[in-house]
Amino acid sequence: MKLLILDRDGVINEDRPDFIKSPEEWLPIAGSLNAIGELTRAGWTLVVATNQSCIGRGIIDVAMLNRIHAKMHKAIHHVGGHIDAVFFCPHAPDMGCACRKPAPGLVLDIAKRFRVEPKDCYMVGDSLRDLAAVNSAGGRALLVRTGNGAKAELSADLPAGTPVFDDLAAVADYLLYGIREE
Repeated sequence: MKLLILDRDGVINEDRPDFIKSPEEWLPIAGSLNAIGELTRAGWTLVVATNQSCIGRGIIDVAMLNRIHAKMHKAIHHVGGHIDAVFFCPHAPDMGCACRKPAPGLVLDIAKRFRVEPKDCYMVGDSLRDLAAVNSAGGRALLVRTGNGAKAELSADLPAGTPVFDDLAAVADYLLYGIREE
């Protein structure tokens, strides 16, 4: 199985400093939906792993998160793509849970659910916490410059050897065709 884990905000859709609070605020990043469609057609299993502290902070509830994800699923389906599952951490940052990235809990749960070794998982993220989550689980991190990725790329804490791509479309080109823009 070819398993690719995607962070949501900043990778698939535009990020907002005040959280995505409604389906209307969920806006895809140019090219991300088509990239998901291409990966789906090529046989990749795609799973979203996202921190959603807006739930733990009382900003939205799970029902609203489900409505936001329904919009995402519909938009992805429209271009022939498919997300096999969405795993999310609902906890606020101060809760000390094992599922909030940079902890590896979501990655390990995904690997267990899909019966793959964590070392065989790729994860696309736009932040150091995404990279840390998959690295600490033993998987392979891919950074995109969208969202917070351009800032993360400049960080002294960027793990050595982390491949960096302009966006999810560039990641898809790399995984499907070996094309790597420098």
